[in-house]
Amino acid sequence: MRIGRAERVRMERAHVRAWPALRTADIDGWLWRGSGGGSQRANSVSTVDFTGSDPERAVAEVEALYAALGAPARFQTFDDTAPTGLPQVLRARGYRETEATVTMFKRPGRPEAPACVTVRDTAWDDWLGVYLGEITANRRQANAEILARVPRPRAFFGAARGGSLAATALCVAGHGCAVIECVATATAARRQGAARDALLALEHWAAGQDADLLGLQVVATNAPAIALYRSLGFVPGAENRFWVK
Repeated sequence: MRIGRAERVRMERAHVRAWPALRTADIDGWLWRGSGGGSQRANSVSTVDFTGSDPERAVAEVEALYAALGAPARFQTFDDTAPTGLPQVLRARGYRETEATVTMFKRPGRPEAPACVTVRDTAWDDWLGVYLGEITANRRQANAEILARVPRPRAFFGAARGGSLAATALCVAGHGCAVIECVATATAARRQGAARDALLALEHWAAGQDADLLGLQVVATNAPAIALYRSLGFVPGAENRFWVK
């Protein structure tokens, strides 16, 4: 599967839309995001677009906004960041690269949805219990607030094992893409195929949306997750990097 620039940009826009930060600002086309907690994405600047003429001045404005929150200045770049020379500007201003994520793509098919998967328009208590229980404590409050702001069309998926919810996923459609978020498996239910079932049901739902691409972003060092996604037909097509001053 070949992924072109237009598809990478479209998917990045869809990811930004799917996970709305609690505070935002437009800085010459960049989207400044502040949410508190430990999420890098919800506390960094999305750099899909740049409409200004002076990136140094724009970076200084970003830094002032984060300083007002008492938070570190952080940027998120990807293969098609604007302007193209932004990484060099950041390095010169003392930023360092931190976590990298891989964007994986697939043309959605319509697999059969496993009967063990519940699909709802909003997150329910058991779903929140699994997902929030499997992320770091410093991300839970902000992520719970973000989940309440996720735009429609969307669907929450919960796969059961032994009568209990075992794995979660979320899908948000937009920009002609269906974005996968919040894939998590309860510790006691790992290696039982629950996440795979949730993703199969998710792909079934996504096929009914106005989307020709299914995508997700995964930490580049998370080999087990990448192997799962590859087994479902996803291929790497872009890379994101976070920069912190």
